[in-house]
Amino acid sequence: MSDRTLEALGLAEAPCDHPLLYPGGWPADSGLLDGDRLLPLDRLVHADRAPVLAVGSNASPAQLRHKMAEYGIVSPIPMVRARVSGIDIGVSAHVSRLGYVSASPVEAAGRVRELFVTWLDAEQLVVVDASEGAHLAAGNYRRAWLPAPEVRIELADGTALPGAFVYVNRHGVLHDGTGAPRGHPGQRALLTELLVGSARLRELFGVTPEEFCARARADHELCRQGTRLFKEEKLVTASGLERYADATAQQTGRPGTGSSLSPPLR
Repeated sequence: MSDRTLEALGLAEAPCDHPLLYPGGWPADSGLLDGDRLLPLDRLVHADRAPVLAVGSNASPAQLRHKMAEYGIVSPIPMVRARVSGIDIGVSAHVSRLGYVSASPVEAAGRVRELFVTWLDAEQLVVVDASEGAHLAAGNYRRAWLPAPEVRIELADGTALPGAFVYVNRHGVLHDGTGAPRGHPGQRALLTELLVGSARLRELFGVTPEEFCARARADHELCRQGTRLFKEEKLVTASGLERYADATAQQTGRPGTGSSLSPPLR
């Protein structure tokens, strides 16, 4: 198609502005996010950039555009569709101050998913680290290196990457009632299920997904209470990826140390 704007592609709405749309629209195929456009890519591997696996809204061009704009970053971002084995999409065990309960990667032997690898330059990586709180001791995520062959990441041309970074939730993930990580069905369905299952959560956030989002966005302390409630009600389990985050921290220092940014005020 000739019109490659995010609006024309149906990818213009960011979850940070519309939390019930989380994780936002993902592209149908690989592309180069350049401002308000998603252009064709001339290659899939960008050796001068860091490969970062996106499992949630970081695969939404609109969300990435918003994150970069907050810091005045305008350089393009290659977004490459990949076939990923060994990882699934779970549910973060924390309530985001943006008004949603986000996705987190979980270890899943034998599972194959179509995900996106975002190839970030040093400046862009610092911005995404900041948005995930990866450089903070009490941040929600830690950036971890997932090596092959434990996780296989295969691109459309058959290239298998030696690994990629991913953001591991330091709070853990929500389980499905059996102790196994639950999948993320989309924001509206997830919040409906969580609210039906917890009277205490309804007391804090209301009885509808709309109420949940509105209250969470208006009250950061309430988000912290919701995060504690997940643990108090024994809804939390490990993602299985914690060992990679610990190994990355031991090898390189805490993710984002050195050049780092503070999260934007909201």
